Amino acid sequence: MNDKKYTKRNQSNSNSDMVNLVNNLDQKTDLKYNRRAFLKTAAGASVALGVATLPLSVRTLVGAFEDDSDHVEIVKLSELPKGSSVKFNYPTEEDSALLVHTKSGELKAYNNACTHLMCPVFYEEKEEVLLCPCHKGYFDLNNGQPIAGPPQRELPLIEVEVINGVVYAVDRKYRHG
Repeated sequence: MNDKKYTKRNQSNSNSDMVNLVNNLDQKTDLKYNRRAFLKTAAGASVALGVATLPLSVRTLVGAFEDDSDHVEIVKLSELPKGSSVKFNYPTEEDSALLVHTKSGELKAYNNACTHLMCPVFYEEKEEVLLCPCHKGYFDLNNGQPIAGPPQRELPLIEVEVINGVVYAVDRKYRHG
Protein backbone atom coordinates (compact mmCIF):
# COMPACT_ATOMS: atom_id res chain seq x y z
CA MET A 1 0.00 0.00 0.00
CA ASN A 2 1.47 3.35 -0.81
CA ASP A 3 1.83 5.96 1.97
CA LYS A 4 0.02 8.70 0.14
CA LYS A 5 -3.14 6.70 -0.21
CA TYR A 6 -2.94 5.50 3.43
CA THR A 7 -2.60 9.07 4.77
CA LYS A 8 -5.47 10.35 2.74
CA ARG A 9 -7.64 7.59 3.98
CA ASN A 10 -7.19 8.55 7.68
CA GLN A 11 -7.86 12.24 7.32
CA SER A 12 -11.09 13.52 8.79
CA ASN A 13 -12.62 15.05 5.68
CA SER A 14 -11.91 12.04 3.56
CA ASN A 15 -14.52 10.17 1.53
CA SER A 16 -13.07 6.89 2.68
CA ASP A 17 -15.50 4.51 4.40
CA MET A 18 -13.07 3.71 7.21
CA VAL A 19 -12.78 7.35 8.25
CA ASN A 20 -16.55 7.78 8.18
CA LEU A 21 -16.98 4.77 10.40
CA VAL A 22 -14.70 6.21 13.04
CA ASN A 23 -16.26 9.65 12.74
CA ASN A 24 -19.72 8.22 13.32
CA LEU A 25 -18.83 7.63 16.94
CA ASP A 26 -19.91 10.45 19.15
CA GLN A 27 -18.07 10.52 22.41
CA LYS A 28 -21.06 11.91 24.33
CA THR A 29 -23.32 9.14 23.06
CA ASP A 30 -20.66 6.57 23.72
CA LEU A 31 -20.43 7.65 27.37
CA LYS A 32 -24.21 7.74 27.68
CA TYR A 33 -24.71 4.14 26.51
CA ASN A 34 -21.89 2.33 28.25
CA ARG A 35 -22.07 -0.69 30.59
CA ARG A 36 -22.25 1.41 33.76
CA ALA A 37 -25.20 3.38 32.43
CA PHE A 38 -26.92 0.15 31.44
CA LEU A 39 -26.42 -1.30 34.94
CA LYS A 40 -27.76 1.89 36.55
CA THR A 41 -30.82 1.75 34.33
CA ALA A 42 -31.40 -1.93 35.07
CA ALA A 43 -31.08 -1.35 38.83
CA GLY A 44 -33.44 1.63 38.65
CA ALA A 45 -35.98 -0.38 36.67
CA SER A 46 -35.79 -3.20 39.22
CA VAL A 47 -36.40 -0.83 42.13
CA ALA A 48 -39.29 0.82 40.29
CA LEU A 49 -40.84 -2.57 39.53
CA GLY A 50 -40.43 -3.65 43.15
CA VAL A 51 -42.07 -0.48 44.44
CA ALA A 52 -44.89 -0.79 41.91
CA THR A 53 -45.70 -4.34 43.03
CA LEU A 54 -45.31 -3.66 46.75
CA PRO A 55 -49.06 -3.22 47.41
CA LEU A 56 -49.79 -6.53 45.71
CA SER A 57 -47.02 -8.25 47.67
CA VAL A 58 -48.34 -6.89 50.97
CA ARG A 59 -51.88 -7.95 50.09
CA THR A 60 -50.66 -11.43 49.24
CA LEU A 61 -48.79 -11.72 52.52
CA VAL A 62 -51.76 -10.51 54.53
CA GLY A 63 -54.11 -12.76 52.54
CA ALA A 64 -51.94 -15.77 53.36
CA PHE A 65 -52.98 -15.47 56.97
CA GLU A 66 -56.69 -14.98 56.34
CA ASP A 67 -59.06 -17.87 56.73
CA ASP A 68 -60.21 -18.41 53.18
CA SER A 69 -61.99 -21.65 53.88
CA ASP A 70 -64.93 -22.41 51.73
CA HIS A 71 -67.30 -23.85 54.33
CA VAL A 72 -70.86 -24.23 53.15
CA GLU A 73 -73.45 -25.35 55.65
CA ILE A 74 -75.38 -28.40 54.49
CA VAL A 75 -77.56 -29.62 57.35
CA LYS A 76 -77.63 -30.23 61.09
CA LEU A 77 -76.48 -33.77 61.72
CA SER A 78 -79.44 -34.38 64.04
CA GLU A 79 -81.80 -33.72 61.11
CA LEU A 80 -80.15 -36.40 58.93
CA PRO A 81 -80.83 -39.89 60.33
CA LYS A 82 -78.65 -42.85 59.36
CA GLY A 83 -79.62 -44.34 56.01
CA SER A 84 -80.86 -41.04 54.59
CA SER A 85 -79.57 -38.39 52.24
CA VAL A 86 -79.98 -34.72 51.48
CA LYS A 87 -79.31 -32.69 48.35
CA PHE A 88 -77.31 -29.48 48.46
CA ASN A 89 -75.30 -27.33 46.07
CA TYR A 90 -71.53 -27.11 46.20
CA PRO A 91 -69.23 -25.36 45.34
CA THR A 92 -71.62 -23.14 43.36
CA GLU A 93 -75.40 -22.97 43.20
CA GLU A 94 -75.26 -24.73 39.83
CA ASP A 95 -73.37 -27.77 41.17
CA SER A 96 -75.84 -30.20 42.67
CA ALA A 97 -74.51 -32.56 45.32
CA LEU A 98 -75.66 -35.32 47.61
CA LEU A 99 -74.81 -35.95 51.26
CA VAL A 100 -75.46 -39.48 52.52
CA HIS A 101 -75.50 -40.53 56.17
CA THR A 102 -74.75 -44.22 55.78
CA LYS A 103 -76.30 -46.96 57.89
CA SER A 104 -72.95 -47.34 59.65
CA GLY A 105 -72.91 -43.64 60.58
CA GLU A 106 -70.38 -42.28 58.05
CA LEU A 107 -70.96 -39.14 56.02
CA LYS A 108 -70.33 -39.38 52.27
CA ALA A 109 -70.79 -36.52 49.85
CA TYR A 110 -70.40 -36.35 46.08
CA ASN A 111 -71.48 -34.13 43.25
CA ASN A 112 -74.50 -36.00 42.04
CA ALA A 113 -74.27 -35.45 38.30
CA CYS A 114 -73.54 -38.81 36.70
CA THR A 115 -70.19 -38.83 34.96
CA HIS A 116 -71.78 -40.53 31.94
CA LEU A 117 -74.41 -38.01 30.76
CA MET A 118 -74.83 -35.74 33.80
CA CYS A 119 -78.17 -37.20 34.95
CA PRO A 120 -78.85 -36.77 38.67
CA VAL A 121 -77.63 -39.56 40.93
CA PHE A 122 -79.75 -40.81 43.85
CA TYR A 123 -79.06 -42.72 47.03
CA GLU A 124 -80.46 -46.26 47.12
CA GLU A 125 -80.79 -46.98 50.81
CA LYS A 126 -81.64 -50.67 50.43
CA GLU A 127 -78.40 -51.55 48.60
CA GLU A 128 -76.34 -48.60 49.89
CA VAL A 129 -75.27 -47.48 46.41
CA LEU A 130 -75.65 -44.38 44.31
CA LEU A 131 -77.89 -44.90 41.29
CA CYS A 132 -78.13 -43.01 38.03
CA PRO A 133 -81.59 -44.02 36.75
CA CYS A 134 -81.02 -42.72 33.19
CA HIS A 135 -78.88 -45.70 32.07
CA LYS A 136 -78.74 -47.81 35.24
CA GLY A 137 -75.35 -46.61 36.34
CA TYR A 138 -74.26 -47.55 39.83
CA PHE A 139 -71.58 -45.96 41.99
CA ASP A 140 -69.97 -47.31 45.15
CA LEU A 141 -71.17 -45.27 48.10
CA ASN A 142 -67.84 -45.54 49.92
CA ASN A 143 -65.61 -44.09 47.20
CA GLY A 144 -67.83 -42.87 44.34
CA GLN A 145 -66.29 -45.33 41.86
CA PRO A 146 -68.55 -46.71 39.10
CA ILE A 147 -69.48 -50.34 39.76
CA ALA A 148 -72.02 -51.04 36.99
CA GLY A 149 -73.50 -49.44 33.90
CA PRO A 150 -72.03 -46.99 31.42
CA PRO A 151 -70.25 -44.50 33.76
CA GLN A 152 -66.46 -44.86 33.50
CA ARG A 153 -65.31 -42.17 35.96
CA GLU A 154 -65.97 -41.71 39.65
CA LEU A 155 -68.11 -38.95 41.11
CA PRO A 156 -66.25 -35.85 42.37
CA LEU A 157 -65.77 -36.21 46.11
CA ILE A 158 -66.89 -33.46 48.45
CA GLU A 159 -65.08 -33.35 51.76
CA VAL A 160 -67.29 -32.60 54.75
CA GLU A 161 -66.67 -31.55 58.34
CA VAL A 162 -68.98 -31.61 61.31
CA ILE A 163 -68.60 -28.53 63.48
CA ASN A 164 -70.88 -28.13 66.51
CA GLY A 165 -73.36 -30.62 65.12
CA VAL A 166 -73.60 -28.96 61.70
CA VAL A 167 -72.30 -30.63 58.54
CA TYR A 168 -70.26 -28.36 56.25
CA ALA A 169 -68.91 -28.96 52.76
CA VAL A 170 -65.31 -27.79 52.76
CA ASP A 171 -63.65 -28.93 49.54
CA ARG A 172 -64.20 -30.81 46.31
CA LYS A 173 -61.74 -33.24 44.79
CA TYR A 174 -61.48 -34.64 41.31
CA ARG A 175 -59.56 -37.85 41.64
CA HIS A 176 -59.46 -39.05 38.05
CA GLY A 177 -57.43 -36.14 36.71
